[in-house]
Amino acid sequence: MATPFNPVQAVPSKRVHRLRAFWTRVTEGLELEQLWGQFLSEAKASYGLYSRDVDWDEVRRTSRGPGRIWRSAWALFQALLMKLSPARRVLLLLAIALLIFQPDIRSADHRFSIHLGGIGTLILFLLLALELADRVTMKRDLEIAREIQQWLVPDEAPAVPGFDIAFATRPQNTVAGDYYDSFLRPLPDASGTQPLLIVVADVAGKSVPAALLMATFQASLRALSSTSAPLEAVVAGLDRYARAHSLDGRRFTTAFLAEINPRTREMRYTNAGHNAPILRRASGQIERLSVGGPPFGVPLFSESEVAYEFGSLQLGPGDLLFIFTDGLVEAVNDRGEEFGESRLIPSIQSAPPELAASTLQRVMTEVNTFVGYARQHDDITCLLFRVSA
Repeated sequence: MATPFNPVQAVPSKRVHRLRAFWTRVTEGLELEQLWGQFLSEAKASYGLYSRDVDWDEVRRTSRGPGRIWRSAWALFQALLMKLSPARRVLLLLAIALLIFQPDIRSADHRFSIHLGGIGTLILFLLLALELADRVTMKRDLEIAREIQQWLVPDEAPAVPGFDIAFATRPQNTVAGDYYDSFLRPLPDASGTQPLLIVVADVAGKSVPAALLMATFQASLRALSSTSAPLEAVVAGLDRYARAHSLDGRRFTTAFLAEINPRTREMRYTNAGHNAPILRRASGQIERLSVGGPPFGVPLFSESEVAYEFGSLQLGPGDLLFIFTDGLVEAVNDRGEEFGESRLIPSIQSAPPELAASTLQRVMTEVNTFVGYARQHDDITCLLFRVSA
């Protein structure tokens, strides 16, 4: 009986190894199922990008059937086309025409001919190379911006006896509009204790514009906190600055700020339009910290400043405070379902007595598992603060 032909065995082992190494480098070790899920997620996101430029009301006025399908495809193609520069639009149209009509140029004596369909393919590769070059250049600039942004947030929390602090952030793009911080104010209070300030903020919008305003928010907070001003004055100063640079309210900032006395464990806080943090007491009781006011930078109808309210509470051993941005609870899976507080709160409530970083890692893993291959639509930032038992 003849042995079945195995094409892999027919290739020298070194070549097989090179092919496998090349495939691993191309796929970054992802399985075919993972690659397909990633492709579907990216295709869905791209469709959303182009469909925003389509007048769907006009498309719906077309009668159902092939006419509407053609009208939809044509509208999406125009949306894609207009994302290119004028010169690249002309090249793309030329390439498509050459590929569709497949013209030939023949000599008078028919001794040679040039098939222009191949030129259309070369033009498409040229356009792909140009677009990739632009993407690589932009990505390099964004990576530099990301490095600068990372300088503005702490790598690790300050070591404060009796407290355990951890934070995690994941930008939707290379740079983010979320901000977190935790530091001891340099000037002690009346009792001689340096207050601990923790903050999580979310600038409206995404990517570079939000990241630039996040940087100005960080600079303002650090400057105001370096004085002996009370928390009320710090908050008022942040709101004044945000309103002066909010672009008529289009770039407001939600934030949660808390000042904690490490000696007495008393905490004062204000919530400027932010998602209400979750305070889980050692007993398992859940409290939401919502006392405060509107987001920083919201336009006012009068010249008077916003009167932010401040909450005060006493922290005890075993208490856990979880502060997060809306990107966490609004993370969606491929079915369009949100992670939601209905999943977050039980996760916080059941957290065992462990390091803050371990609890935070477990929450982020649960979000990752829920989201799967779906593309992230917003920045995600969390800060977890635990009082030692």
